[in-house]
Amino acid sequence: MKKYAIIVPTLNEERGIVAFLEPLQSLRMQCEIIIADGGSTDATRNLAKPYIDVFLSCDNKGRALQMNQGAKHATSDILIFLHADTLLPESALQNIATGIDSGHEWGRFDMQLMGKHPFLKVISFMMNWRSRLSGIATGDQAIFVNKATFEAVGTYPEIALMEDIALSKQLKKVTSPYCIQQTVQSSARRWESFGIRRTILLMWYLRLRYFLGTPADELSDMYRKGCFKVG
Repeated sequence: MKKYAIIVPTLNEERGIVAFLEPLQSLRMQCEIIIADGGSTDATRNLAKPYIDVFLSCDNKGRALQMNQGAKHATSDILIFLHADTLLPESALQNIATGIDSGHEWGRFDMQLMGKHPFLKVISFMMNWRSRLSGIATGDQAIFVNKATFEAVGTYPEIALMEDIALSKQLKKVTSPYCIQQTVQSSARRWESFGIRRTILLMWYLRLRYFLGTPADELSDMYRKGCFKVG
C-alpha cells in the first residue's frame, strides 16, 4: 500500500483550520498529515494538533520554505502539497495512485473556486484549461509528486512567489503532469476580497512580470496587497 504525506503550509489559519482538517481524518490510515507553520500568532497550532501527525514551526515564513520543511520531515513516498483553504475529493488517493502507477512522477487536480460570484466557475475552467495545455500547475491544484523526484529536481525554489510555476518547469523535464479531472475545492476569498476583474488582471500581470525577470520579493508584495506596483 502506498503511503502519502499531506503537507500544509499555514499562517494564522485558526478560523478555518478545523473545518479543513476534519475531512482528512478518513485518510490517516494511508497518510501522514504535516503542518509547516510560518509563525502563526493565533490558535492555529492548538486547534490543529489533535488532527495531524506533525506540527513544524518554521524559522521563516513563506510557502516554498515551509513546504520544503514539511517534505524534509515526511516519511512517505508520495507528497501532496495542500493549501489550508483547499479541500481534497474523497477519492483523491486512488486518483493519485492511478497517475503514479501509469508512469507519471507528479501531477495535480482540476480546481473549482468556491464562492458566490457566478464568474468563478468560468475562471476555474480557464485555469484548468491553461494548466492542461501548459503543463504548469498552481498551488491551488494540490500538486503531488514522488518524494525522490521532488528531491532530485531540487525541491521548491525558496522564492516569495511563483514557486509552483518554477517547480512545475523542473518536473516537466522528468515527466508530463498527470491531470486529474476530479476537482479540489479552493476558497475564492482572495478573488472576492480584491474583486474578480482586478484579481484576473493582477494574476496575469504578475505572471508576465515573473517571466520578464522581476524579483519574486517584489511580486509577492504586489500579490499580498492586491496592487500593480511596489510600495
